[in-house]
Amino acid sequence: MDKQRILIVDDDENIAELISLYLIKECFSTEIAHNGKDALNLVGTFDPHLILLDIMLPDIDGYEICTEVRKTKQTPIIMLSAKGEIFDKVLGLKLGADDYMIKPFDSNELVARVKAVLRRTATVAEPDPVPQGLTVVDTDRQGEYVEYDNLLVNITNYTVTHEGKPLEMPPKELELLYFLAKKPNQMFTRDQLLDKLWGYDYIGDSRTVDVHIKRLREKLNENYNWSISTVWGKGYKFEVRQ
Repeated sequence: MDKQRILIVDDDENIAELISLYLIKECFSTEIAHNGKDALNLVGTFDPHLILLDIMLPDIDGYEICTEVRKTKQTPIIMLSAKGEIFDKVLGLKLGADDYMIKPFDSNELVARVKAVLRRTATVAEPDPVPQGLTVVDTDRQGEYVEYDNLLVNITNYTVTHEGKPLEMPPKELELLYFLAKKPNQMFTRDQLLDKLWGYDYIGDSRTVDVHIKRLREKLNENYNWSISTVWGKGYKFEVRQ
């Protein structure tokens, strides 16, 4: 079985080498970039399964690198930063990062988060009973998807078609949209969504769900018979109106 590839982007050589040693010990293959230019080159040549991305770099900062990667790839990204302010964390998530860790961090926690993100992005949801008014197709050619008016979310090949056009979307946003859409009008609390989509071992808070919901709403035109609705004080649901 081929090893999963991790790209480590950090201008601190000692930290980068230490992270690499921990990941190699866990049977990952790693490459290291100490600046943004090399990082973007390695995204193409090394084709990592996950990127550990420091924010403060000597040339191109991590936010810009994340933005550039998201233009063409949905590779999972965990941002690393000495900055602990909520603004920095939320900004990273808004730009498409899948997780955010504050330095200094425990090596075991880092490895656990890497494995958790890889596990989440590799998981294909199990088929559920078909609710009334919802189309779920599972064929060798098309895979499994949910379809509503001007919205099609394919969980097999991780694609979204909205208003007849492909819509670029990071894996976690797509998984959240699919999970809600395949169970229309059912409310889920933030903790339930964290547990189902991020995993019970996710180390974070419910703000992560709020940020992903906000990003979905910004991308989707909800002027149809469906929308992502907030159930105030409780959670969210994919509301389908008759």
